Amino acid sequence: MDERRLLAERYPPQVLRQYALLADGERGVVVGPRGDYCWMCLPRWHSGAVFNSLLGGPGVYAVAPNRPRFVWGGNYERRSLIWRSRWVTTEGIVECREALALPGDSGTAVLLRRIHAIDGQPQLRVALDVRAEFGAYAMSKIALADGVWTGRSGPCRFRWTGAASAKLGHDGSLQAVLDAVPGRDHDLVLELSDKELDGDVIRAEDAWHVTESAWAQAVPACADSLADVDAEVAYAVLRGLTSSDGGMVAAATTSLPERAEQGRNYDYRYCWIRDQCYAGEAVAVAGAYPLLDDAVRFVSERVLADGPNLRPAYSVNGEPPPEERDLELPGYPGALAKSGNRVTHQFQLDVLGEALLLLAAAERHDRLDSTHWQAVLTLVRAIEQRWREPDSGIWELDARCWAHSRLTCAAGLRSIATVAPARLGAAWQQLAERLVTDTADCLHPSGRWQRAPADPRVDAALLLPVVRGAVSANDRRSVATLAAVRSELTEQGFVYRFRPDQRPLGEVEGAFLLCGFLLALAEHQQGNDLAAVRWFERSRTACGPPGLFAEEFDVGQRQLRGNLPQAFVHALLFETAHRLVG
Repeated sequence: MDERRLLAERYPPQVLRQYALLADGERGVVVGPRGDYCWMCLPRWHSGAVFNSLLGGPGVYAVAPNRPRFVWGGNYERRSLIWRSRWVTTEGIVECREALALPGDSGTAVLLRRIHAIDGQPQLRVALDVRAEFGAYAMSKIALADGVWTGRSGPCRFRWTGAASAKLGHDGSLQAVLDAVPGRDHDLVLELSDKELDGDVIRAEDAWHVTESAWAQAVPACADSLADVDAEVAYAVLRGLTSSDGGMVAAATTSLPERAEQGRNYDYRYCWIRDQCYAGEAVAVAGAYPLLDDAVRFVSERVLADGPNLRPAYSVNGEPPPEERDLELPGYPGALAKSGNRVTHQFQLDVLGEALLLLAAAERHDRLDSTHWQAVLTLVRAIEQRWREPDSGIWELDARCWAHSRLTCAAGLRSIATVAPARLGAAWQQLAERLVTDTADCLHPSGRWQRAPADPRVDAALLLPVVRGAVSANDRRSVATLAAVRSELTEQGFVYRFRPDQRPLGEVEGAFLLCGFLLALAEHQQGNDLAAVRWFERSRTACGPPGLFAEEFDVGQRQLRGNLPQAFVHALLFETAHRLVG
């Protein structure tokens, strides 16, 4: 056995529902049930990882009971991503309060851990192994001075306080055993940076105070929603995934498979314009909160920079995602480890319509300035120029004239027309009508919308343009599409996006959680409030104990599938929780 890998092998991957997330906007930490920080990239979301054990590589930071017999639990503190790991052991009960310090710095991460004994005096084992660039670099230049550990791992510097008793293990990790004593909390502070850590050592008490205050200000109370705690967690997740540049990554992870050994594993550590629009539109339903302004700023900047060549996704710094490549990591069971995403070469027409929907929602809160209106004009011109072109669509498939794409652009044009000067609004309504009329080539003989001219299947994504106003809710095409989704794409209360082939639902892919909330919104729009609540409640049961959602849900095995946490699922949960009380 490779000595270098010994520590990471003590923390093998778990089912996804057991993982929690810490995030500060610039990067995130995935936390396992044994107190293992098993995934974190530095300095930013799309950078190389310093903790890699989620994908089978070296690098982990763990705080957990020293004896193997314990039961795990945990919860988020209200309106925050401050997580409390909790273990009941044979020696007592102990918690570890965990957070990435706020406000986040784009170059330096501060990881806070506070050990709190509730009952008895259980021992905890603490272990640190920083392995930068996806495990390529072991820790080096490790030194202890005045109770503070310092060292490097490739381009990464670290400084660690609270573990002065740690010893250097054979595998190059630092390890210590701590006694948890009731009434005496123990703080661990780990600083990780891509530059020298020359400043004063961070005081745990000060960092905790600032972080608590920042979260209290960042996340609104959602008492007027259908599910206040879940809505608050959803907003906190969206805030945690949103950088100081305004860009929101689609998920914190890469290469968590949607289906084992089928090659369906992707890198979602980038900002999908569509997903960010979903988040901004969702937040706008509740109020003019900062995440709405973040979405408007990031999307507008990308629109003005790239115009009709707007890409589907960007890094948080505004650069396109790099080409897809394999990583030298074993991968999560059932999948290869990958970095980068091929989406950068695609054209997705519906993104133009979603951006207009976002900007229209912001204008209803009086949040647009002249620069944003320039982005509106750019988007309209782009639609005029490109709406007849085949595109890859919402599901990023082969290029076709997808019904969803054209109808979403029509919805965006109608929405922005209602808040624009009358002359422009009238012209944009006419363009929207042209797009709807053109989409008659996607009208199924049964009267519903179908996916594409040569693809007669129903698609749950076709609910969204109706919800957003492309055509009226009582239009026979809208009613027929809703009925078809309900009858053809649902099973056990969950919703699938479409039927890939003739096999039964669930054999090819899991239920698509975004679509469950879309169906709830569509039922609500039709006045079917009881059905809307039932679809909503069923979909939100798909999360794990921390309340996080992945992209898909394996209904038969009751397991999350895909990268975690999936931003657009949390966005639609937030929106649906607020709309269904109206």
